[in-house]
Order: sequence, then structure tokens, then C-alpha cells
Amino acid sequence: MKTPSTTFRITRRQGVLATTFAAALLAAGAAYAQQPYPNKVVRLVVPFGTGGTTDIVARVMADPLGRALGQPVIVENKAGGGGTVGAAETARATPDGYALGMATVSTTAANPAINPKIPYNPLTDFTPIINIAATPNVLVVHPSFPAQNYKELLAELKKSPGKYSYASGGTGSISHLQMELFKGLTGTFMTHIPYRGDGPALNDTVAGQVLVQFGNLPSALPFIQAGRLRAIAVAAPQRLSIMKDTPTFEEIGLTRMNRMAYFGIAGPKGLPRDVVDKVNAAARQVLQDPAVRKRVEDTGSVVVANTPEQFAQQIREEFDSYRQVVTDQKLTLE
Repeated sequence: MKTPSTTFRITRRQGVLATTFAAALLAAGAAYAQQPYPNKVVRLVVPFGTGGTTDIVARVMADPLGRALGQPVIVENKAGGGGTVGAAETARATPDGYALGMATVSTTAANPAINPKIPYNPLTDFTPIINIAATPNVLVVHPSFPAQNYKELLAELKKSPGKYSYASGGTGSISHLQMELFKGLTGTFMTHIPYRGDGPALNDTVAGQVLVQFGNLPSALPFIQAGRLRAIAVAAPQRLSIMKDTPTFEEIGLTRMNRMAYFGIAGPKGLPRDVVDKVNAAARQVLQDPAVRKRVEDTGSVVVANTPEQFAQQIREEFDSYRQVVTDQKLTLE
């Protein structure tokens, strides 16, 4: 049986050990917190499902970006609401650099331009870091459409207003707002048929259920090359080597439509500048690798790798452009 004095000595010894252990933990935690960013896994949220261009670009970048940063970069898909669910998660994240997100025209410009209830402000709730790549979009028609080129397309639409419909990836998507811009610039009218994503819309256009679509080039290209879709015009700085006979929107006089879709990285507002600079520098380093550049370019994209300020300006310009489309065409979500 232990005496009271023995019990006291054991308790005191345990207390000393506990205090020492706690102090060690605090010291270790402080040292860990002072380590340069990053010192743990970085999440990269893709606001769409797997398999699309946004997801492909993110996964091409993730592993080499992790190596450049010295910590793993893990891709997480958070689809829903035309990209707004995943974008909102990035906007709400702690601004410490461990939760970043892919920023696209849909999430930072098109959807916010038409949806007044969107749960974030695309211009103030994010910290733009880098535009990784830009992807051309293309206006296509089904081979049964009675037009071989833009001039014939325009003549047919003006001759038969309301006869034709166009497919989009959903109300508020790039494909929707760009076609509304097309209608406004050309003085034509087509009925909008929204789908739950660009994939289903493309499938029905290829099948001839709908005859016109403005879509992402990487998705549409195989069908164009197979003769199952006809390309009318492409949004790109110059004609593409893989589509030499297809003019740009600039060439046919629709300069406002000649805008490529961006795929970049952003964080929540308030992200420290040193974190922004470190991720930007690591991403630019990765994009100098010929193997990585080829994988990005194989999606039909063009490597951009710009500064945070340049990417922020692109986002502002795209948002302003789509807000103007919404105003001019009197568009709503209903």
C-alpha cells in the first residue's frame, strides 16, 4: 500500500512530465507553423466532374506542381451548379494556400454575370494566381444544316428566323452566353435548348437533334475531324493548324466572340502575396517542361502562364463582357 507521500511524489512527477510533454508539443507546433509554405498537402478543387477540360488540365498540373512546391497537390472534384458549388468552396476556404481551386470562364464570368444569387463575387472573393492555359471554342453545325460556311449560315438564319435551335451546356454557361452574343451581333434568332452539361449537348448536336452549338474545341474536334460536325468559326488568335480552313471569329467580323476560355488557379481572397508568388512561380516552372506543355496542348489548349495581375485583368474583362451580353439580350435564369 502506497503512503500519502509516495502518492504525492508520483503525482508531482506525472505533472512535471505532462507539462514537459505539452511544452514540447507547443514548441514543435510553433516550429511546424513557421516552416515555409507549403508544409502539408495542398488541395486543388475542380468545380466540375472528371473527364472535362478543366479536370484534365488540373490533373496534368497536379503531380509536377506538387514536386515543384515540395508537397503533394491533390485534385478534388466538386461538381454542381454549373461550377458554382466548387468555386464557392474555394471562396470560403481559409486563405493559407492549402485550398486552391481551378478558375474558369464559367465560374468567374458567365455564371456570375447571369445569376444574381450566386454565393460569391468573382471579382472580390478570389485571389487570382495564374492562368495555366486557354482553350479555343468553336461554332459548329450538324452536316445536315444547309450552310457550308459563315456567310451561308448567316443567310440561312436571317431567311428563317426561329426555325433553328442551338444546344448549350446549360443556362448561364459559356456556350449559352456566347450564342446569345452571336445572336445580338448578327441580328439573328435561334431557340435556346439548355442541357445538363456540354457533353449531352454535344451528343444531341452530333445526332442531329439540335443543329447548332458553340462548344469547347477539345470535345468537338474528334467529331469535326470525322465529318460528323462542320466547323464554322473558331475563337483563337489565329487559324489553328489542325483546322486551317476554319476562320477565326475575328476574320468573320465577330471580334467580341474571339475570346478563348481560360483554365487557371485561384485561391480565396486575402491569400498572402508570398503564397501567391510561390504557387505562380512553381506553376510557371512546371509549364516550361516540354512534356507538360505537350499534355496541355494535346487538349487543344494553348499554354499561357501569366502573372496574377494579368489573370485578374482577364477575369474582369470576361465578367464585364458577359454582363454586357446579359444586359443587351435581357437574359435571366428563368
